[in-house]
Amino acid sequence: MSWSATQNWEEPELLDLAGAPVPAYGSGSLADLLPTLAAGLGVPGFTAAIPELTPADRNCVFLIDGLGWEQIKAHPAEAPYLTSLLGSSRGGTGRPLTAGFPATTATSLASVGTGLPPARHGLPGYAARNPATGELMNQLRWNPWTSPRVWQPYPTVFQLAHDAGVATAQVSSPGFERTPLTKIALSGGTFLGRMTGEERMDLAADRLAAGDRSLVYTYYSELDGAGHRFGVDSDAWRGQLMYVDRLVQRLAEQLPPRTALYVTADHGMVDVPFDEDSRIDFDEDWELGAGVALLGGEGRARHVYAVPGAEADVLTVWREVLGDRFWVASREEALDRGWFGPPGECDERVLGRIGDVVAAAQADVAITASVNEPNESALTGMHGSMTPAEQLVPLLEVRSA
Repeated sequence: MSWSATQNWEEPELLDLAGAPVPAYGSGSLADLLPTLAAGLGVPGFTAAIPELTPADRNCVFLIDGLGWEQIKAHPAEAPYLTSLLGSSRGGTGRPLTAGFPATTATSLASVGTGLPPARHGLPGYAARNPATGELMNQLRWNPWTSPRVWQPYPTVFQLAHDAGVATAQVSSPGFERTPLTKIALSGGTFLGRMTGEERMDLAADRLAAGDRSLVYTYYSELDGAGHRFGVDSDAWRGQLMYVDRLVQRLAEQLPPRTALYVTADHGMVDVPFDEDSRIDFDEDWELGAGVALLGGEGRARHVYAVPGAEADVLTVWREVLGDRFWVASREEALDRGWFGPPGECDERVLGRIGDVVAAAQADVAITASVNEPNESALTGMHGSMTPAEQLVPLLEVRSA
């Protein structure tokens, strides 16, 4: 807020929900990638949702956690090979994909693996309320435990491709093999654990060559970790980007014939300054906490679960306090505007997992929780919202003859 020249108090201008950049579900989001590749491989039941992509007999998806489109463009010196591929993105259009909302790892990996938007697969954020228990469920760490197949019942694209005779494999860290998130999002075919990035690149190339039709997924997470701890403008993050650039080139140079390699990400990232204006501490703010039973999501994409009967009051207060820096919507408004998927396509089991109020950051700010989320509140780099720095992800392409 600010004073006018006549010393009258000026109310802040609220962000218009119509101005929120909604993900391109159905034509250019992460959820559309594997269905498009599966359609090109002849897997029954799939259509090419991203029309710019040309089918290939062998397909590899290399997902680099935290590698946003904006971050590649801002660092050509550290990522010369990735930069050289920018024009290849999304079938040579030079355009990015959208991650989906919220732009966070658990949600995005579920979207990639199932080919469904969050309103269908049911992982609508970092932490969401379990309607069956009333508790917050951390969907990345899967805590507290709940049955994976009850939480997310749809088959993965990998499983359906494997059933259709496609040579399917995931090449990742051994520690991910038996996690619930892998089970519900990335299972199907063969899981192969390798510790180093170089080992994963070499093995991914081998697995691509193992079948006449193949679909291979590989993953690297340490870039995201460096961004969270030190920020996306840090030397540590830049060093990781340089390493990732070499990994992509290493894999590209080993592709067997008739292969398309797609390099993408689950989200980008922004650095949130460490000051009171940029980090609003929910645990110290009585006004934001009034009528709130649970605070879910993460700093830049919050699910707010109200005490029964207080939903309208909570929405009003959150808009008044935060509406000039956050898009603040009711559950119904967020669904109707397509934040979590095409309007009208939310599964009944997912409704109660979405907050009564949903707040998505537009400025470089975050709603932290210093008492209940001390580790998350201390992060430098954050993500989750719909800004270009978080939402836009590459789909860089390399093809072999």
